[in-house]
Amino acid sequence: METSQIPRVKLGTQGLEVSKLGFGCMGLTGVYNAPVPEEDGVAIIRHAFDAGITFFDTADAYGPHTNEVLLGKGTPDYVRACCEASLERLGVDYIDLYYQHRIDQSVPIEETMGELNKLVEEGKIKYVGLSEASADTIRRAHAVHPITAVQIEWSLWTRDIEEEIIPLCRELGIGIVPYSPLGRGFFAGRAAVHSIASESLLSKHPRYNGENLEKNKVFYKRLEEHATKYGCSPAQLALSWVLHQGDDVVPIPGTTKLKNLDDNIDAIKVKLSKEDLKEISAAVPAGEVAGSRVIGVLEPYSWSVANTPPPKAFQIPRVKLGTQGLEVSKLGFGCMGLSGVYNAPVPEEDGVAVIRHAFDAGALKHLPREKVQVATKFGIAGFDINGVLVKGTPDYVRACCEASLERLDVEYIDLYYQHRIDLTVPIEETMGELKKLVEEGKVKYVGLSEASSDTIRRAHAVHPITAVQIEWSLWARDIEEEIIPLCRELGIGIVPYSPLGSGFFAGMASVKTIPSESLLSLLPNMVAHRLNLPSLGSFIKGMMLFQSLVKNLDDNIAAVKVKLSKEDLKEISAAVPAGEVAGSRVIGALEPYSWRREYKGVPVNAMAGGT
Repeated sequence: METSQIPRVKLGTQGLEVSKLGFGCMGLTGVYNAPVPEEDGVAIIRHAFDAGITFFDTADAYGPHTNEVLLGKGTPDYVRACCEASLERLGVDYIDLYYQHRIDQSVPIEETMGELNKLVEEGKIKYVGLSEASADTIRRAHAVHPITAVQIEWSLWTRDIEEEIIPLCRELGIGIVPYSPLGRGFFAGRAAVHSIASESLLSKHPRYNGENLEKNKVFYKRLEEHATKYGCSPAQLALSWVLHQGDDVVPIPGTTKLKNLDDNIDAIKVKLSKEDLKEISAAVPAGEVAGSRVIGVLEPYSWSVANTPPPKAFQIPRVKLGTQGLEVSKLGFGCMGLSGVYNAPVPEEDGVAVIRHAFDAGALKHLPREKVQVATKFGIAGFDINGVLVKGTPDYVRACCEASLERLDVEYIDLYYQHRIDLTVPIEETMGELKKLVEEGKVKYVGLSEASSDTIRRAHAVHPITAVQIEWSLWARDIEEEIIPLCRELGIGIVPYSPLGSGFFAGMASVKTIPSESLLSLLPNMVAHRLNLPSLGSFIKGMMLFQSLVKNLDDNIAAVKVKLSKEDLKEISAAVPAGEVAGSRVIGALEPYSWRREYKGVPVNAMAGGT
């Protein structure tokens, strides 16, 4: 074969030149099949090189250490150790393209890339790549050191990357290296024509199992029919489809057979027009493929979830909350939605994952216990759409505290709030019991939620109030006149709940629909006739600004980095005039317990000098 058979292309924009077709070496050491004898593996690689393939893909996880892929370590020390070991095993002075095989979701990508940057400077690596990385991770990594290539699954039956990853790579000048371009051998006839060995990992792959496989065989048959039109095999047509996705695309099919290697090389000769590509794509509608694209144990490392914590330089700063000594992260995490209030309850494992992600990002900080600030509340004894039962008697306060300590499995609560004020009990009595709990070491700091200025002042006279939790957002600013000045006068911290307007500024109701069973559907601000979105005018301006910041937890964390001047704050406030917001800020059943109304009903403790 002539080496000119396979053209050479630039992979990315950093200068790396490779053959348009690569060779994936994973199968040679046995993953989907038995390992190939060393001499056979060497012969295949030599044959590929003689045919013009110069781009060979391997990993330190292939071979007897396959489970390393599950660890996905990304610490700087691990990166360096792996590189040194790979150089030794390969017997080379440098690695042309060094990928992070899977993303370590516990290590900021900036740390991993920092070490890779050093290895480039030392001449041990020429170019850096990522594999199965999310769009956010790619962008952040590229900002530290140019990413030359992203290796990711792309084939006729796996096309989910086309919406986000491919456009991003092209925007940043990053090459695309599709692995499994033949659908893990499916379009070469595996399972559809040839049987799969029971000991092969493919026998456990979702797309190769039972009903899924039977449904998917239809796509092979369709491709087989199309292949006759082009005078090639189904495998060659599937590979040619990937090759035709652009000059920046270099697939890396692997094989253990010389005949298959030659067939793959000949796929270069298959010429497809834009119409041909559309027709072939339609023959295998990606949305109709049955089964997940990855084996279950690898699901947590898929590109769609391969995000990492913010770099330490951007992690959430710590601040003093109030003047009693409580130090917390500048951004907290409200857990109410995890157990289902405005939405269906989140499955336990998902809720734990969200909270863990907040830990990693610095929203609550890592264990040990003394570095985590847990706030919980008492006071709402019963709640439904017909009414609320609020209690603040000393016995109830103590019982609630004991129960929370047991549920949280902690020895003390950092910040214990009265959730709503009991209008029948003097605040001095409630605070007296809270003071005892502080003295007993069960509570460190005391807070109030939705309390009037009178109640705050009286409570603070019994025992220092560390924080007041109260609604404060662009569309709920009535506390600015009275509550905020009082808190600052007394040295009390302010903890705004619903800072996104019960999700409104994240697009709830304005962009996303509200389920009918959600309590949000009863919130006066969210009632359809009051929303009147087309007439909101400057509301929309403000709302759109925030949609780009708060679509998920990571966006909330990133909001800490947004810097606003006094003029910016004025402009944003003017975009959402609080006095023009339609509807009450609370659901009717909670109206009597709003901070504005409760001061009328809280009795004064006669022993405290009241009448």
